[in-house]
Amino acid sequence: MTMITAHGAKAATAAWCSLRGRNGLVVAAAWIVLVAIAVVGRIWRPEWNGSPLWNVTPLAAVALAAGALFPSRAVAASVPLAALAIGNLVEPEYGSLAMALVVYAASAWPVLLGGLVNRGRWAAVVGGAAASSLVFFLTTNLAHWILVGGYPRTAAGLGECFVAALPFYRPLGDVGWSVALFAGIVAVGIADETLGRRWHPARASRQGR
Repeated sequence: MTMITAHGAKAATAAWCSLRGRNGLVVAAAWIVLVAIAVVGRIWRPEWNGSPLWNVTPLAAVALAAGALFPSRAVAASVPLAALAIGNLVEPEYGSLAMALVVYAASAWPVLLGGLVNRGRWAAVVGGAAASSLVFFLTTNLAHWILVGGYPRTAAGLGECFVAALPFYRPLGDVGWSVALFAGIVAVGIADETLGRRWHPARASRQGR
């Protein structure tokens, strides 16, 4: 079990760093795939007992993955931002530019956690996803209380706003999407390493693999 875990951690680290030094076509393909996952996962609305599960989307997972994969923070942040812009063509509007800016910022900030996730620790993936979910919940609902209204501008009104939003707070959705997405990235890393050994055995031997 220890050997499997060590190999998995090594493969994870290799996979999460795999875009560093890769050619532009590979980077562009990864960018497109991540944006597509975020858009499709955001538009697709899973249901539970006949009711839609709001806010169970891969957006936080994709932002974490982009931060881990892309060396440039600007390129990484463009992934969730592009996914939001595309998805918003069919999703309801935010009601104001200020609210939209809060949502976009809260969706893009997880790329900053990419450095922690990039160390190949699954605890960082779970923790990063949970933190992303919590920050999104707090910032967007605080902005709703300030910008949209509907609740008294008091501490009690703010508390009422957060309580009303609790049914839409689903951190397990972000954690589940993140674990699934990074498991896929690890699988790609393992496949890439295996194929590299098969097609370039001399190079693999020199690198001590």
